[in-house]
Amino acid sequence: MTTPLSASTDRIEWVRISSCYLPLATPISDAKVLTGRQKPMTEIAMLFAEVRTASGHEGLGFSYSKRAGGPGQFAHAKEIAPALLGEDPSDIAKLWNKLCWAGASVGRSGLSTQAIGAFDVALYDLKARRAGLSLAKLLGSYRDSVQCYNTSGGFLHTPLEQLLVNAAASVERGIGGIKLKVGQPDKALDIRRVEAVRKHLGDDVPLMVDANQQWDRPTAQRMCRVFEQFNLVWIEEPLDAYDHEGHAALAAQFDTPIATGEMLTSAAEHGELIRHRAADYLMPDGPRVGGITPFLKIASQAEHAGLMLGPHFAMELHVHLAAAYPTEPWVEHFDWLEPLFNERLQIRDGRMLVPTRPGLGVSLSEQARAWTRETAEFGQRA
Repeated sequence: MTTPLSASTDRIEWVRISSCYLPLATPISDAKVLTGRQKPMTEIAMLFAEVRTASGHEGLGFSYSKRAGGPGQFAHAKEIAPALLGEDPSDIAKLWNKLCWAGASVGRSGLSTQAIGAFDVALYDLKARRAGLSLAKLLGSYRDSVQCYNTSGGFLHTPLEQLLVNAAASVERGIGGIKLKVGQPDKALDIRRVEAVRKHLGDDVPLMVDANQQWDRPTAQRMCRVFEQFNLVWIEEPLDAYDHEGHAALAAQFDTPIATGEMLTSAAEHGELIRHRAADYLMPDGPRVGGITPFLKIASQAEHAGLMLGPHFAMELHVHLAAAYPTEPWVEHFDWLEPLFNERLQIRDGRMLVPTRPGLGVSLSEQARAWTRETAEFGQRA
């Protein structure tokens, strides 16, 4: 046990980044695959950042990319990581800006900020661990559990009969809602799948659909109109992620809420979405927008605009951030990342329990180390 130093005297002395590739048991297909825009997803590239201070405090953070971008994120992180050495780990917003300006020539969104996200999360994890608090408690939580929904059982590569089995199993496990992928070329098949799941589960189980940006405006109008009958929690990404005017028109026209935002990669981009009133549910992704620092800026804007929140993916992080949002949010349950960590999140009565362990409440597993392809270290670890 180390003796804590005051925040003003402690300094970052060591940083390690790791490039880890998580294999998926089954190639994953959503509408982007069936419309020919992408190939099935077979792995997720994880970027881990570990930070240690002179007084022995440590933090773990992560970011990720799907299908492409993993080597680029790692390369960018490798270039900017030395900027953290010698800095006070409590000055998280200051350090975010420092890392951003270290690579400003490649922009303030996208891959560059996603690389920063791993460091930012690690610094928040360190700060919460040092305080002996969960990340949610450090931020100021409103609740000890968050309603959650399952996505991983509802992808388009899943046959209908298996879709029904998966949905029922998720509900039986205690997950609160079910999300189905739609947006494939055969619109009638989309409708049949949603109708079958709604009938199978009954009217009381929360149900969402996600088109993954694959409809044009006329198609989105027609499909949103059809889906009104199924009492959905939301219709997600019916249009291109940057079509704010189109999303705003759908949000204004239909009773079913519109959800979008997961593909945006900065607080500024989310600000434009909010300004256009283009979503009822805002879906920021902490790692994609650059970590917790920009996520909190987005959440503040969303609260001011009266929007509901449904963070995308990475439940190990977002359960904490959702717990700190004033109105009741949804957290997306994906078990894909579980092999990377020694700890597991608990589900009960439709809700995900916020971990009470200090920080994020997770540590890297031996399996994560085994899947690691490249590491880089900076400074000296005592």
